[in-house]
Amino acid sequence: MKKFTAIALLAITLVACKKETQTVTKVDPETGKTITVEVPVENPTDSAKIERTQAAVPAIHDSLGIYKQTFKLEKGQTYPLVTYQKDVQTMTAPDGKSQSGTSEMTDEMSFTVNDFKNGTYDITINLTGKRNSQSANGKTVSVDTKQAEPKDEQLKMMWKVNKALVGNKLNLKMTESGKVLSITGFDAVYNKISASVGSTIKDPKEKTAFLSSFKQSFNEKMLKDQFDKNLVIIPAKGAKIGEKWSQSENATPDGKIKLTTTYTLKSVDNGVAQIAVTGGIPKKSDKKTQEGITRSMTSELSQNGTITLDQNTGWVKNQNIAVKTVQTETLSDGKQSQTMKSSSNSTVVVNPSK
Repeated sequence: MKKFTAIALLAITLVACKKETQTVTKVDPETGKTITVEVPVENPTDSAKIERTQAAVPAIHDSLGIYKQTFKLEKGQTYPLVTYQKDVQTMTAPDGKSQSGTSEMTDEMSFTVNDFKNGTYDITINLTGKRNSQSANGKTVSVDTKQAEPKDEQLKMMWKVNKALVGNKLNLKMTESGKVLSITGFDAVYNKISASVGSTIKDPKEKTAFLSSFKQSFNEKMLKDQFDKNLVIIPAKGAKIGEKWSQSENATPDGKIKLTTTYTLKSVDNGVAQIAVTGGIPKKSDKKTQEGITRSMTSELSQNGTITLDQNTGWVKNQNIAVKTVQTETLSDGKQSQTMKSSSNSTVVVNPSK
């Protein structure tokens, strides 16, 4: 009986001495990597410390060397998404003479975080500015919502449409992982666009056709696709340093030609995740003969650049991608031939440095 009592007392002592523990993740200050550790929970104060430790884990963090991207956005803060694209097109005639033209486009929007509940962000998308310009033969024309209405009648309608577009707000519901659940508020935008062209397009059928075309280019699906490309870069399964992954999309309506983009996670260091971008469309050739004339065409597209993400928030800091397209067309009757060449050098920048 004494032996039983001694064992029972020993068991009670062991239970009494055992402390509650909890598994947490934190950033190793020496390596910058996320590690998993067991920590004791002694009282409510310790629980609060654990919550603070978990909150300190960056949005882009690793587990066993695999980095995943989430979003840790602060309520009340506004995050920019400015897209700038420049295209320089050159046409070379059979006699060797060439002509060039340049077009530039800037779309400015920002995201204000209203709330975060149950793993979902409530965000206001602010449409803040839009600019288009074209340059050729030493002349430049531009349409800028931050400038006065242009005097040129052909540019007035574009300015009115763009001016009606900016200043609007949309509502975005997005998960912590970056999945867009919904984007709403388009009807108010469409109503403003309709009113803005009322004095320019008098024919009801033409106005309806114009609004239908505008809705096809500015809608929930279009913005979802844009955010998927510009915000969520690292795949859901995560990636190791040096790992590559690819995405393909249709380059032609029939889907026969695909544009492939390959990403490589280069580094995650000093609060920044850096991703290299390569890929394009392999060289394609087509040859047809009709009525003694042979038409040969070749085309190819290549791209390369870098994307940097803020490790703490998951938001895009900068993207700079160069895209080059070359197309050659040759007509031949078997005795003589003529060749025309066109090339396009494009730069796509997200959140350009000021």
